[in-house]
Amino acid sequence: MTGWMLYTLWAVLGLMVVDFVVGFFRSIVTKTFTPKIGLDYLKDILYYVLPLIFISNLMSVDPSGWILMVFYYICGIAVIWHYLVSIFTKWKA
Repeated sequence: MTGWMLYTLWAVLGLMVVDFVVGFFRSIVTKTFTPKIGLDYLKDILYYVLPLIFISNLMSVDPSGWILMVFYYICGIAVIWHYLVSIFTKWKA
């Protein structure tokens, strides 16, 4: 795993935590707290983070060395964009 791939994964996990804190704070303020908040993030780890880790582990199989890396970055940027949009919509609501 290259350095930038690690930074991308840290950005995804960091934005996940920020999104969780904003959503948790928002649910406490509006008194709509449910356990579904935590379960959604467990689902997101399974759907977003685990595939990124799986792609990074497949790097040794890639004969060109850059196809899976480009795919990893595209997926990582898509997940980062997803969480940025989610944070801003929760913040504005």
